[in-house]
Amino acid sequence: MSGYGKFAWYYDRLTENVDHDGIAAAIDGYVKRFGGRKGILLDLACGTGTLCEKLAVYGYDVIGVDGSEMMLDRALDKKFESGLPIQYLKQDMTKLDMFGTIDVTVCVLDSINHLPDIDAVKKTFERVSLFSYPDGLFIFDVNTRYKHRHILNNNAFTYDLEEFFCVWQNYYDEKDDSVEIFLDFFEKEEDGRYSRYQENFIERYYGREALIPLAEQAGFELLGEFDGYSLSPPKEDSQRVTYVLKKVRG
Repeated sequence: MSGYGKFAWYYDRLTENVDHDGIAAAIDGYVKRFGGRKGILLDLACGTGTLCEKLAVYGYDVIGVDGSEMMLDRALDKKFESGLPIQYLKQDMTKLDMFGTIDVTVCVLDSINHLPDIDAVKKTFERVSLFSYPDGLFIFDVNTRYKHRHILNNNAFTYDLEEFFCVWQNYYDEKDDSVEIFLDFFEKEEDGRYSRYQENFIERYYGREALIPLAEQAGFELLGEFDGYSLSPPKEDSQRVTYVLKKVRG
């Protein structure tokens, strides 16, 4: 992953259709359902801080962590506007380093799929576990094989927005179900000409058969798995699966 560069400035416009309100409500519901504490909440790979803002309104003491300085710049702009007491840190999730224990850790919108290999997933789970309060919750989602094979695949999408035009192209690798994503942004300048900016990254497929044993080895117990941010079990055509885990005492 390239660190997203200027993509951070386009990110919010491209994700306007994401139901951040619904995700925040679902996370708060999971915390209540599974007996979590409504204390310090870590948003891992927080991006531009939209979910951090939503969860802070629910009363959590939110810490947002991301590896992209430009993503965090956008998050700080939102914090300045809202006045919410959110703390942001620039860190690699595989090297997470907190100054205390965390009650709830969340990692949403297929951020786990952006990790480069299964060893990086293992390191991330271990770091989250290290800083999780005993009985603390870990809630994360991943893209499914179905989404990579049938939704992303070798498809292309276009976004014609007021500020820019974006061409989104996917290249599917059937050997490991990964998808390499290429983004071309065309931004209109004051003189009428367009400047072009490119970004690319890979979303890798990590299935339950790999994720849950790694989570258990890191000290977590699986409490539930759901179709997206619902209370329904995953289906064959689910595009996203959300896992809720608890740090096992000792």
